[in-house]
Amino acid sequence: MRCALIGVTGQLGHDLARTFDLPGELVRLTHADLDLLTPGAVGRVLRELRPTHVVNCAAYNLVDRAEDERDAAFALNAAAVGTLAETCETLGATLIHFSTDYVFDGAKRTPYTEDDAPAPLGVYAASKLAGERLALEHCRRAFVIRVCGLYGVGQSATAGRTNFVETMLRLAASGKPLRVVGDQVLSPSYTLDLAPKVWRILTRGAPGIYHLSSAGQTSFYEFAREIFKQSGLTPPLSPVSAAEYNARARRPPYSVMARTRLAALGEDDLRPWPQALAAYLRERITGAPAPAGS
Repeated sequence: MRCALIGVTGQLGHDLARTFDLPGELVRLTHADLDLLTPGAVGRVLRELRPTHVVNCAAYNLVDRAEDERDAAFALNAAAVGTLAETCETLGATLIHFSTDYVFDGAKRTPYTEDDAPAPLGVYAASKLAGERLALEHCRRAFVIRVCGLYGVGQSATAGRTNFVETMLRLAASGKPLRVVGDQVLSPSYTLDLAPKVWRILTRGAPGIYHLSSAGQTSFYEFAREIFKQSGLTPPLSPVSAAEYNARARRPPYSVMARTRLAALGEDDLRPWPQALAAYLRERITGAPAPAGS
């Protein structure tokens, strides 16, 4: 195996790199090594590397800003993925690409399976769905892994360590009253728990779509409450509806995903999200990672 990992500085990329345990070589690619939006760069870099596997963690993740930056979102989340898929197909390589729970509209109130029909509500979600389809259409060995509510210690080269947990801790330090959406339900997911499962999917599964998240579900408001509880903080906190919060982009009110194909591999043993959160909070303070099962 010669695995090219694109976007190694981000939260998921960071944890994929440090949990890589397969025979062969992992080639870590930063944005400086490969800019997916530079014309010709994908073909040039990958032809030189000749990877057997390409893992793409690069993405446009600014959900609200995407409503005003449609072209930018689709350029990285869709067109660039299509180019990656075509290049992998030419090289005979396997593509692993990550998508999002936001491809669903949240109309269900039971976890979405891999076979449920997507119905994105916003530009970001639509761009991610387009990327899924291009990956699967242009590379016969493509894996699309949908993830949800990611947080981890990896730090983007441009944005630093930014995720919901860090945002809540930063806002709590301000002492101001906090209002968090209480009617959007998800499965918050620690990237250090997810990363080893990506490698298991790659070695044990067949190409196609997979759902991957921590176990359990909660609202953003209850997630915030648990963050503060485990951190020993008591900031003023109240729930609001998504309509009251009035974010620029619409989000699914329910985006919990069933890990059906992961379960078929015998790998659906991810720890519940409160336990995963506790492990993350310990790691961000001590620097000592504690993946599930360690």
